[in-house]
Amino acid sequence: MTTAYTAEKIRRLEQLAMADGDDSALMQRAAHALAGVAATELHTRRGRVYGATVLIMVGPGNNGGDALYAGARLASRGAAVLAVRCLGTPHPGGLAALHSSGGRLVDLDHLLSRAGTDGWDLALDGVLGIGGRPGLPAPVARLVDLLARRGVPVVAVDLPSGVSSDTGAAPGQAVRATRTVTFGELKPCHLVEPARTLCGQVELVDIGLDSRLEQPDLESIDVDEVARLWPFPDAGSDKYSRGVLGIDTGSDEYPGAGVMSTFGAVHAGAGMVRFLGADAAADIIKAQLPNVVFSPGRVQAHLVGSGWGDRDDGPDQLRHMLAMDVPGVVDADALHYLPEQLPASWLLTPHAGELARLLGRERSWVTDDPIRAVRAGADHMGATVLLKGATQLVATPGAATVRVALPGPAWTAQAGSGDVLAGICGALLAAGLPADRAGQLGASVQALAASQHLGPLPPHSLALHLPATIGSLQARRDELERQA
Repeated sequence: MTTAYTAEKIRRLEQLAMADGDDSALMQRAAHALAGVAATELHTRRGRVYGATVLIMVGPGNNGGDALYAGARLASRGAAVLAVRCLGTPHPGGLAALHSSGGRLVDLDHLLSRAGTDGWDLALDGVLGIGGRPGLPAPVARLVDLLARRGVPVVAVDLPSGVSSDTGAAPGQAVRATRTVTFGELKPCHLVEPARTLCGQVELVDIGLDSRLEQPDLESIDVDEVARLWPFPDAGSDKYSRGVLGIDTGSDEYPGAGVMSTFGAVHAGAGMVRFLGADAAADIIKAQLPNVVFSPGRVQAHLVGSGWGDRDDGPDQLRHMLAMDVPGVVDADALHYLPEQLPASWLLTPHAGELARLLGRERSWVTDDPIRAVRAGADHMGATVLLKGATQLVATPGAATVRVALPGPAWTAQAGSGDVLAGICGALLAAGLPADRAGQLGASVQALAASQHLGPLPPHSLALHLPATIGSLQARRDELERQA
């Protein structure tokens, strides 16, 4: 698992790692690693460090100090290094090291007035760190824009300047890094969009922090972990042990939602699907999925709400589902009819607007800080919440750590993707996974299928590729077990 920590927790860990409050050892470790990454980038692009031209964008904090010390190391290897004072007063020790190695410092206005962004092989972004506010002052934004238009690769120190460390937000202009070198532990901005994309390739450097002393705020998984956690059937499995999912989705007005949610469940490997939704959807499903059952009976999980529209019996249906004491996925229109008391075994799957309505907030309150919002949703409603979006987050009531799904391509943001996702999650609940894992794995496998099959594909077509994706995960799991 990959974990991330807020700026406050990182600062506490750094304080504990310092000897008598002296941060010089941590800074030298960070600068050494940063210089190594910068050197690798220069070797990749021009074959050597010697003779390279490097621009260092410097702010007043430790990030600027890290960048200056790294610049000094590059200058000692024959690079021509120029630091530009973007904000505040540069770190005195780092600036002295740069000067002693032959580097120079100029003011930003001087650089911009001379159009001095031509001919740079590499730039280091040390303007703002984890304590910086998102957005960039206008002169800094101008420099960042000039470097981007000239195609100068940027290595960011800890995080790209202009993004929020704790939320992943980038409300104004921000640096778009080729690589980001971060220290000790990842921060939420490395896992949450839009900052995640702005970070480029993230490289984590160990500088001696003991993260066991703090609870992580985020936990993400990779493809290998999806393979290890997926509930594959074994030789003793049957359709009941694999999980029977009861689906009540769609309506005469919106039959497609019923079809797509059922496609998601069937192609994610549900042992049996009982479709109990609208007749208009059932007619289509009967023609395309003959393995679906259309009679009520025992189920291990429910899925309700996708494409319901306005439904007078919505509250009754959810109360009936609650009384059956099995887990369930509540999607889309059924979120309007939630009972007051919800179990954590229920998985709610709102998008940002739906979660905002459930919390009595503006949509921007959710999108500005989705980690805060998904936690608030789970605690407020007592159920597990999968917040859909560019980064898909899963929170459980009272849990400090929010789970993060695998990222997928942006083209999957289209009508119907949520319906298919609800079906996948329902199949995983029926197979016995807890709600938080069902949400995380469901979103991850849909993203993985989209990454493996060039799009844009409509959601129901993408669902047809789920079996191949899940099959590749099983092959990967078997290989991992052979290697263990």
